[in-house]
Amino acid sequence: MIPVFAVLQVLLGAALVTLVLMHSGREAGFGGIGFTPTSQGGTHIVERNLTRLTVLVSALFTANTVVLYRVLA
Repeated sequence: MIPVFAVLQVLLGAALVTLVLMHSGREAGFGGIGFTPTSQGGTHIVERNLTRLTVLVSALFTANTVVLYRVLA
C-alpha cells in the first residue's frame, strides 16, 4: 500500500509544480510560452478553472502527505 501512495505523491507533486508554473506571469514559467490566456479587464474563465484545479491538486497532495505520514509513522 505504501508504494501506491508514494507514486501518487510524486505524480501529485509534479502536477502541482506544473500548475503553479502555469500561474506565473506572462514572461515567467509556462505563462511565457503561451499556456496562460490573457483577457481584457477581468479574470478569464480558463484562469479561474486553472485556479480551481490548482486548489484541488494541492488539497489532494496535502491529504496524501497526511496519509503517508500516518502509514509510515
